[in-house]
Amino acid sequence: MRVIPEPGAAAAAPKHGKPMNPLSSKKLLLTKWTAVTPRKREKHFVVVRVIEPELPSMRVEQVELEAVHSKQVYLLHWRELTDASLWRQGWV
Repeated sequence: MRVIPEPGAAAAAPKHGKPMNPLSSKKLLLTKWTAVTPRKREKHFVVVRVIEPELPSMRVEQVELEAVHSKQVYLLHWRELTDASLWRQGWV
């Protein structure tokens, strides 16, 4: 499993003014995503696991994305999927 590096300093929450994909952490499992800027010929991804926190009172923070082309699995903070400059919902 690899962690997708964050572009620049853009981290967990998208900044104001950027378009956002509406999203709920409870409905992420098996959703399909397209990377706006593909890397290593990996453009299409599926959320294969939502990583639950150890304490039930804490929020979900990370998901595992599997690249359709290579089957490589990446760890990603789920809120990064709301940044429309990085991700498109569905396979575009």
